[in-house]
Amino acid sequence: MTAPSPYAGQRMALLTQHGKEQVIAPVLAPALGCTVERINGFDTDTLGTFTRDIPRTGSQLDAARRKARIGMELSGLHIGLGSEGAFGNDPMTGLFPWNVECLVLVDDIRGIEVVGLAQGATGAGHQTASDWPTAEAFARRVGFPAQHLVVRPDHDAHPQLRKGLAGWTALRDAFDWALDQSTQGRVFMETDLRAHCNPARMQMIERAAQDLLQRLQSHCPACDSPGFALIERVPGLPCGVCHTPTQECQGEVWGCVKCQHRRMERRTTPPYADPGRCPSCNP
Repeated sequence: MTAPSPYAGQRMALLTQHGKEQVIAPVLAPALGCTVERINGFDTDTLGTFTRDIPRTGSQLDAARRKARIGMELSGLHIGLGSEGAFGNDPMTGLFPWNVECLVLVDDIRGIEVVGLAQGATGAGHQTASDWPTAEAFARRVGFPAQHLVVRPDHDAHPQLRKGLAGWTALRDAFDWALDQSTQGRVFMETDLRAHCNPARMQMIERAAQDLLQRLQSHCPACDSPGFALIERVPGLPCGVCHTPTQECQGEVWGCVKCQHRRMERRTTPPYADPGRCPSCNP
């Protein structure tokens, strides 16, 4: 028999003004038996914007924690959810746009914090255009109008901008406005990275919610706290030819977010690393 969820019947505060509850609540609420309550009354853009007019302070996780705490303070609830995204280049080649989504649960009832993560390639992009055909081609390439756009005169740091553009008439008007304001005869266009303006990001947030759910459904064998999850991969899988330790994973360490319990799970398949990854066989 499956044990009841420790979150059954409990309420979780989710501070968002960009519709994130639409993909977070359907993942967590049915599986945990909880209620995810959207909290408003605070402008989360004041914590940092993707358009760079308000810089984010601290790390991505710091921002997610702060949102969870603000939501808890505004609602009076003891459990909060905070979501924060980040964009950059892919970690392998550094050539492609990459999206990392963090969803943290702060639980003051149990004194724990559990973090769900998801990451992957994204369609984020930008374009400088001096004429409407170039601007229109960029818009179509990134999936406009489902993917909303931001427009500025001249360059990406211009203080004037129009964002949340979601229709062709609005985009053309904004383009003409930016071109008229420009001193260089060009318009800077970019994808709007706010969640409600970015379908691909919404999918990544949903994946982060799924990761959080898996962690919350994994309980510590020592104290039964939710959040027992993988915390470290241990290198050292021996080479299949000379048995020299390699950088390949030989095991995983799982740990509890509440107590200090740790468990090492050794890798058995495959039992040896490919010699091509061996520092001795293939220096």
